[in-house]
Amino acid sequence: MKSVDPAKTESRAFYRYMVNSVAPRPIALVSTIDNESRVNLSPFSFFNYMGIDPPILAFAPNRRSGDSSEKDTILNLKEIPEAVVNLVDADMVQQVSLASSVYDRGVNEFQKAGFTALPASLVRPPRVAESLIQLECRTLEIIEKGTMSLVVAEVVMAHFSEKILDSKGQIDPLKTSWVGRSGGNWYNLSDKNTLFEVPRPVLGIGIDALPLSVQRSAILTGNDLGMLGSLQLYPAADAVKQYRFDPIVQELRNQTNGVCENFNELLHIRVKELLAAGNVEEALLAALQSH
Repeated sequence: MKSVDPAKTESRAFYRYMVNSVAPRPIALVSTIDNESRVNLSPFSFFNYMGIDPPILAFAPNRRSGDSSEKDTILNLKEIPEAVVNLVDADMVQQVSLASSVYDRGVNEFQKAGFTALPASLVRPPRVAESLIQLECRTLEIIEKGTMSLVVAEVVMAHFSEKILDSKGQIDPLKTSWVGRSGGNWYNLSDKNTLFEVPRPVLGIGIDALPLSVQRSAILTGNDLGMLGSLQLYPAADAVKQYRFDPIVQELRNQTNGVCENFNELLHIRVKELLAAGNVEEALLAALQSH
């Protein structure tokens, strides 16, 4: 494994490692305004949701690499500590990229990138009409460290497009197509074709509760073992014994003439098939037949 010491590496070179490592990152398209009512619109991928009560967002405009000057977003926030964080989906990513251009201070990126400005409810900067989620924020703190200005902001009003809501008025992830940022010119797309669900365990039995032959399986992956270990209850002894007579398990036993190594290999393939079909409880019963 290659080890890189940031203290011994040029900062922009280490940055290239990091933006390809911590990825994908959500994109905040941030609108701000200065004392002269000039609007700025800039995207930032050093961004995330940080707190629940109150709802807090954080994003971090870094100084420009060319001359180390502060970006217009920070200059504006120091004058008017309000912003709208607009989330970015696939339908607007090219316009967002255009808005990242280094325009002169006072140039309106809404106009340059072809976005529509909507009045906000509680803050002075405008919303981006094309964004499906618009979060009005007030700045709580700006933390400056090195080239970074970390903006900590409270969401004071949120707007959600009906296009991404389900029948209960909640966001349906399968109706979204959020874009995430990677390194270089690369982006990631999160939509119904790439989303997958991992149920959150209440208190799983743990991988250590599985037979050693299962834990050390050459067939089952760490994800497979994680699914088995996420079940809340260990099967009853009677259920484990009864599963010995499952027709497929008996057939595998007959095929291998009871040779442990061969039987376990075929059995673990069967466990993997059950997991792929979503039959996790039965997969655990099958796994417990391992010799």
